Amino acid sequence: MAVVLLALNSCAVPFWLQQDQAPDSIPANILTIPNATPRFESQTRAGNAPEYEVLGKHYRTLSHNNHYQALGIASWYGTKFHGKKTANGETYDMFAMTAAHKTLPIPSYVKVTHLDNKRFVILRINDRGPFHDNRIIDLSYTAAAKLNILNKGTGFVKVQSITPPKQGTYKTQPSKPIALKSHVHLQVGAFQHLKNAQNLQQQLKQKNLPASRIVTTSSPQGLIHKLHFGPILSVNKADHLTQRLKKMGYSVFHFITD
Repeated sequence: MAVVLLALNSCAVPFWLQQDQAPDSIPANILTIPNATPRFESQTRAGNAPEYEVLGKHYRTLSHNNHYQALGIASWYGTKFHGKKTANGETYDMFAMTAAHKTLPIPSYVKVTHLDNKRFVILRINDRGPFHDNRIIDLSYTAAAKLNILNKGTGFVKVQSITPPKQGTYKTQPSKPIALKSHVHLQVGAFQHLKNAQNLQQQLKQKNLPASRIVTTSSPQGLIHKLHFGPILSVNKADHLTQRLKKMGYSVFHFITD
């Protein structure tokens, strides 16, 4: 099982070591720069190791991007890496419609929707990262501008894969609309037995964590009882909560919307 140690490229440098910046000169048409156009591309040899390691953490890349969908926090990267090589050897252009992802194949395409304002962009993945805890995608400067997350630096997003056909052109597929008011929650556990969910809820309450709720849904295997924190109103609150959970030994959790 080969494990490749990546060099600290654009997205691999932790934020506490390297602070990125916005460009001094911003194109006047930045908000009208068109989305990436999804087309079939073979995976590049560079950037697609089955497994790799960055900053002591192991990652396993996906062999395809079919049906990939995730909620989480997006960040962006700019001048510090503009003109430098991406994971697959291309040159990073902060004004292009691209992004970095830890596990999706390179290249691949995604639709990224900002949950706060419902703006979306279509991006081409050509880099690895972000390797800051609790981030799922690193956007180019232009993508972040179009989603309106430059000032805050981060934002809650929904990432959905796009799989172009091998022949012909990609046609935009209708997607399930996102509610006008999407409340973000953090799911910490899912249990077949209600008592287990209640026990975890009580344990976390005793550690002075925020109030949580148990949501029961049906599945082919029967009822599933899920423990949710939220709504989480800011990225800072999300970071604080996940850091506390990790220190307590809880590492399996993900964001959801109601």
